Amino acid sequence: MLLSFIVIYWLCQFMDLEGGTWVVISLWALSGLAVLWPPIDGYLARVFFGARQPTLVELERMAPSWMFAAARAGVMGPRYVLLIEETDQASAINTGGYTVAVSRWALYALPPSHLEAVLARELMTHPRGSTWLARLANWYSLPARTIALVVRLLLKLSRTIPAVGCTLVGFFLVAYLGLVLISLVFYDSLLVPLAFLLPLFTPLIFVVLRRWNERVADRAAADLGYGQRMIEVLYGWQAGQQKRANAGQFEWLSSVQSSVSDRIRALELYQQRR
Repeated sequence: MLLSFIVIYWLCQFMDLEGGTWVVISLWALSGLAVLWPPIDGYLARVFFGARQPTLVELERMAPSWMFAAARAGVMGPRYVLLIEETDQASAINTGGYTVAVSRWALYALPPSHLEAVLARELMTHPRGSTWLARLANWYSLPARTIALVVRLLLKLSRTIPAVGCTLVGFFLVAYLGLVLISLVFYDSLLVPLAFLLPLFTPLIFVVLRRWNERVADRAAADLGYGQRMIEVLYGWQAGQQKRANAGQFEWLSSVQSSVSDRIRALELYQQRR
């Protein structure tokens, strides 16, 4: 939410709104009333997290595992909406609210008992009794998430179409550094240049927060009795991704696998302490 505030302030300064800056920020703060609309959970999950509704066959496959996981967690399963994230990751991203997402890999590659562990783990990413607070946090984080999404898309474009992507990245980087230089020259305080620099590090901050949230959710699943199953899920996923890496996906190996290994080790140590 703090990152989003800085992003909105930065955009208002960029458009030279001056006195209208705080009007825009106030309207953004009042827009939090949108979380009172229940379908907002599914909308945010589809637009910003790439989740989709399951087909009837997929829903039938998830239903038994979800029923047992919800019963063990002590929540009302029918209140939640099950979604599928089109990724090959072991865990889906935390969508918040009353939506629980599972990755496509977990749905099709795991047996029912392990799928139950993954669903319980995803359920544990939702704060107990503070669903409205999770909705509010997701809503107010949209500006920062949008900046992170744009940065990721530009980096992806620079890899798929280097001529176009690198040109766009270079243009925006030069323009961005020019704005930072102008703020250093014309502003006496260093707070404004720091505010201009912070959106550049927003994607990195989201990566750190996601890894921390993964650790917390893994421990919560272990507290429900799914620790050993989650370890087996992570080992199986890591083995499958290792085969892909050996086939030539060095980028995935260098960026993600170390995090999975850390999750496995942290979960194993937590299981031993328990």
